[in-house]
Amino acid sequence: MSKYKSKHGYEGLLIVIEGTDGSGKSTQISKLKRWIEDQSYGAMVSEWKTSKFIADAINDAKERNLLNATTFSLLYAADFADRFENIILPALKAGFVVILDRYIYTAYARDVVRGHNIDWVKNLYEYAPEPDMVFYLDVPVEILLKRIIGTTGLDYWESGRDIGLSSDFYKSFQIYQSKCLAEYRKMIKKYNFVAIDGTLSEKDIHKKIITEVKNILEI
Repeated sequence: MSKYKSKHGYEGLLIVIEGTDGSGKSTQISKLKRWIEDQSYGAMVSEWKTSKFIADAINDAKERNLLNATTFSLLYAADFADRFENIILPALKAGFVVILDRYIYTAYARDVVRGHNIDWVKNLYEYAPEPDMVFYLDVPVEILLKRIIGTTGLDYWESGRDIGLSSDFYKSFQIYQSKCLAEYRKMIKKYNFVAIDGTLSEKDIHKKIITEVKNILEI
């Protein structure tokens, strides 16, 4: 087994899978983790908004509709900081392949759509290391809408209702997600995303991801 060389200098590798809700991230992350472990590498997953310290505060604030654009950004930044310090960084130092369900690029997209200057947002995450690979699952908003309605249903925040895009839930979702997708697509070249058509089959998407990951694992 060859020893990989990371972009950030830690012993482990940092792999990010980005995309909006409904893009199929969770499925692909689960498949990728199993595949990496089958190659005899240690792997772990950390998801957006799962800090034991912050996640409940975010959920409570959302339920009580207490978040404005700034508190929304700052609470999610605090969630990331806690997870980075206590979960992500120790795993990287220990040589694990760390797979992240969303990374700082989610904040870049969401916070800009909510009206913040991108430089202000970047300052919140300036300590975050460069990932070794970023996959972006690109799914048209019309398909996202069908997937979300068929599973979890439309969420107030994921529909951008908090920023008054439209009084119609469906229209608000379309506008908000279209704006987020536009921000993601701006980042593809800038941050070297491996963009994958998220409308492909789960099997085909997995194959594309594995092909790329093999290169950095030097298998």
